[in-house]
Amino acid sequence: MGEIDWVARWQKVVADRATLASGHADSGYWDRRARSYARSTHARGDEFLQVLEPYLSPRKTLIDVGAGTGRHATPLAERLEWVTAVEPSDGMRSHIPPRDNMTVIASTWEDAQVAPADLVICSHVLYGVADPVPFLDKLQKAARERVFVMMRETDLPHPAAEIRRRLVGDSGPRLPRFSELFMLLLQQGVAADVDFIRYPILTRYANMEEALTDSRALFGEGWDEVKARAVLDDVLSKEGDELVFDGGVALSGVAHWKPQTS
Repeated sequence: MGEIDWVARWQKVVADRATLASGHADSGYWDRRARSYARSTHARGDEFLQVLEPYLSPRKTLIDVGAGTGRHATPLAERLEWVTAVEPSDGMRSHIPPRDNMTVIASTWEDAQVAPADLVICSHVLYGVADPVPFLDKLQKAARERVFVMMRETDLPHPAAEIRRRLVGDSGPRLPRFSELFMLLLQQGVAADVDFIRYPILTRYANMEEALTDSRALFGEGWDEVKARAVLDDVLSKEGDELVFDGGVALSGVAHWKPQTS
């Protein structure tokens, strides 16, 4: 294991995935998916907040890197003195409810100018980051007390992957995994504490067109609209006014550590 260059391995995984579709690295994708993402995640129980619980107090501040629709930033604002939510997507930011003790910054993390906070969190953001070391270094420099980074260890449970398996025969290049993040951190001299969490993944769509648009963005070459629609007809279930994809149970890891000082 010590002979593996984990930074190079990470970069190759991200580059291979980018040949499939822009997905996580494309803020335009998140603009289009914002409504579906908000519906899918805001009603979901959140074990990540339970990992944070021992470190929260009313006098602490926090930066949420890649805050999305405010799934974490919003409830954390009720527990902390101040929350700074950094999110590049206009569509995602539009779903963050205003809070008197929250600042929302329209920026990628790489370009964001933020004051340090006690805690820094980064949940499901790193998948499309081609150069992870400067990204992680900036997380550390922004945190006075602790950094938390969450990623999936299991594959992305998404209808696009099921469509690819049925139409092409494989699910395409994968995303980086939590275990690769852990080894990369170790290579950089960070021995992080780890918590694993499991949770069901349900992806919700307002209609078939929204499901097709979302799946098309993560499919890559060989897309067939008619065949894809037939697969979605089979794998999506009707729940009230929504179409729902049951992605099963995901396993994610949370690496957290006290930031290193130079």
